[in-house]
Amino acid sequence: MASRIEHRATFPHSVADVYAAQSSEAALRARLAELGGKHATLEDHTSTSDGVRYTLLQGVPAEKLPQAVRSLHKGDLMVRREHTWAPSGAGYTGTIKAHVPGLPGDITASTELTGDGQGSVQATRGEVTVRIPLVGGKLEGFVAEQVTRLLEREAEFTATWLAHGN
Repeated sequence: MASRIEHRATFPHSVADVYAAQSSEAALRARLAELGGKHATLEDHTSTSDGVRYTLLQGVPAEKLPQAVRSLHKGDLMVRREHTWAPSGAGYTGTIKAHVPGLPGDITASTELTGDGQGSVQATRGEVTVRIPLVGGKLEGFVAEQVTRLLEREAEFTATWLAHGN
């Protein structure tokens, strides 16, 4: 059984500005430098008139992992996140797929960026699935909590980025 992820962030900025702050190469590199963890990398970034696609690699130090994860995976954890964004009406929709090489599980989510009359709203909904008997459910809950915290930190970064006129 999967654990749910739900996150909502509001910004006093236009949809276009928030989209750029969430998907431009410069913003992603700055966000990774601040929040990406060990060995954080923007592996690829492609922007076209149809939207943007990018892959982030983010590291979690072994000492910050729960014991159940450390018993299954030795060393630091590297998380690969594949994102897509595409125009949708007056806003944008996107998908996120994340996985850890060598561990049986994944994270999938959809995200929507829309205007709300006074700015923008980004809503993300997804789920974490860990296919390990006995401990999978416990790990799913931990991962879902960590992903939600990361989404909160990324939204705070985006708000700061926009406030400074980047």
